[in-house]
Amino acid sequence: MSEMIRVVVDAMGGDNAPGELVKGAVDAVNGRESIHVILTGRKEAIEGELSKYTYPKDRVEIVHCEDVIETAEPPVNAIRSKKDSSLVVGMQMVKRGEADAIVSAGNSGAVLVGGQAIVGRIRGVERPALAPVIPTEKGMSLLIDCGANVDARAPHLVQFARMGSIYMEKVLGVKNPRVGIVNIGAEEEKGNALVKETFPLLKACTDINFIGSVEARDIPAGVCDVIVCEAFVGNVILKLYEGVGSTLIHMVKGALMKNTKTKIGAALIHSSLKETLKAFDGSQYGGAPLLGLKGLVVKTHGSSKAQEVTTSIYQCELFKKQKINEIIKENLGENN
Repeated sequence: MSEMIRVVVDAMGGDNAPGELVKGAVDAVNGRESIHVILTGRKEAIEGELSKYTYPKDRVEIVHCEDVIETAEPPVNAIRSKKDSSLVVGMQMVKRGEADAIVSAGNSGAVLVGGQAIVGRIRGVERPALAPVIPTEKGMSLLIDCGANVDARAPHLVQFARMGSIYMEKVLGVKNPRVGIVNIGAEEEKGNALVKETFPLLKACTDINFIGSVEARDIPAGVCDVIVCEAFVGNVILKLYEGVGSTLIHMVKGALMKNTKTKIGAALIHSSLKETLKAFDGSQYGGAPLLGLKGLVVKTHGSSKAQEVTTSIYQCELFKKQKINEIIKENLGENN
């Protein structure tokens, strides 16, 4: 029997808590025998949701927490004052080794602050980074950083590139992943001060496959596997990506339902179109791991439904089995 992976799910975090979080957790344990889920949050509310499903009772447990960190709360104050919140209690469990990972759809700032203040950074990693997977014409790419460090410096971006390469290769199976830095042109001399300072450092790295600058318009074509940038740029790219993807899907569906002729065409291409549009469904990629921490913290969308929660839990299992933290520590630890 494979090793049991213990994953905390912050059942009170996100727009659809606790219903979709609980359903995602149940689907995960029903789908794989190696998953044990710990639901943190208000016991009565969680039990009410669990009563709707059939699942192995020995692999789902509840840890009651009275407090809830709301979406709009100031992150630092929330982490400090709400010690009995579902997020803080879950992160403490990861810190103590009582769980292998935590998945949360809650307050993004609180997840970032809690990850660093409670779980803690790997020694030698200067800044943890959020790294979501985004769809491309060739499959998928890793965007790092997309929200954790809006004032990053050049050495931080170099670490992002190295951590992203490790994750892309070990978790997503991309051999010798191509690394690009987001820029306003392909030429080496272009860019702002941060990009100009970072470019030669990445070029000098012998442990990554650096291919140079990548313009935003080329990202959807899949020109590189690891997209490096500071968090302000990364978050803008991610939000625009999601918005354009959602709009295109809506427009395509509208065009196909326009009249009888288009409806007949839609019926003929239904299966192929469904598979193509599925690539833009973020729920199939799971959440964004906060790379560089001593334990695994995965942030999912605030609007996450059950499928994204389930996928994120499976993502945690693969992360653990591939020993990503150990590899990052070995390659970026303070003695390197």
